[in-house]
Amino acid sequence: MSHTYAGVGWSPQKRRYDLVVAACMAAYSGTFIAVTVLTQPHVTAETLVLRASGSLAFVMLSCVLMIGPLARISPRFLPVLYNRRHLGVATFLAGLVHGALAVFQFHGLGDINPFVSVLTSDGSLGGPGGIPFQPLGAVVLGVLFLMAATSHDFWLANLTPRIWKTLHMTVYAAYAVLLGHVVLGALQGEGKEYLWPVTAAVTVAVFTVHLYTGLVERRRDRADVLAESDSSRDSDGYVRTIVADEIPDTEGRVVTLGDERVAVFRNGSTISCISNVCRHQMGPLGEGRIIDGCITCPWHGFQYDPVTGCAPPPFTDRLETYDVAIRDGFVWVNPAPNPLGTASRTATLPVVAGPRPPGQEGP
Repeated sequence: MSHTYAGVGWSPQKRRYDLVVAACMAAYSGTFIAVTVLTQPHVTAETLVLRASGSLAFVMLSCVLMIGPLARISPRFLPVLYNRRHLGVATFLAGLVHGALAVFQFHGLGDINPFVSVLTSDGSLGGPGGIPFQPLGAVVLGVLFLMAATSHDFWLANLTPRIWKTLHMTVYAAYAVLLGHVVLGALQGEGKEYLWPVTAAVTVAVFTVHLYTGLVERRRDRADVLAESDSSRDSDGYVRTIVADEIPDTEGRVVTLGDERVAVFRNGSTISCISNVCRHQMGPLGEGRIIDGCITCPWHGFQYDPVTGCAPPPFTDRLETYDVAIRDGFVWVNPAPNPLGTASRTATLPVVAGPRPPGQEGP
């Protein structure tokens, strides 16, 4: 999205992305079915598709959860992050195929309502014996449905970013429930021993990526807090942050003021400071660039004026801004944010005189 409003269509880049996702889904399903046929030749075609779609949904949801942390580690993953919604909807479709086949194959031909049978047939709600894993899968599918149904900017705008983000954060709880569903049900039985190391490897990868990214972020914040503690505030309450000349033109740097992350940007010779959290999906604005005079979020392209924090019309989002000053070559930031929509006090980099042309050096 840019400062000039235009409807977002199915761009060629999105089409290529979707084709790659579809090809990977087909390749995975084909490989899974081939391995299962070789190791368990007695399995029926319906069961093959059931197992392939279920394991595919598990792997895809694991990938969805790793995209955000990977994008924080390396900008090479930003194109994948930009289209993460597409991958999330595809994950729901894979889970829907798995759930529909399971309901039809195991619960659709009896005298009990199929959905009641899902909740009671394995003993989870008072039935005889069994491992209660099917209701767990139903819960996960319900969460994935809510996420897929609201994966559109219409719902983001009407639910508000905070509620929308909270709703989509339930994916982590759903992943924990999914692990219970997989361990208690899908991995049980003969001939599935090879799935245990694969499942364990995928799960460890998800938690390792999140843990590593968290440690990197924590180390960065601690370094910023230490730098802040080493430099006393001035009489106006401003806090010394970073060297002004080290900020490349049209780029920003993330600094920590207490418990808050802010982004210090340079636009030509002007230095300004704005909240680091994008109103769209909480993207890190400080890792973006200034394009057409607006700070552009690296995650999905949402833009804000670097001085007022306001999104260009027709968008109405606003961010906190902070007053800045330059002293002794450092950027000093007032940790008290300005009222939303208020122009911040910027600072101008001092002009450094360059060498004079030959013959004009003077005395």
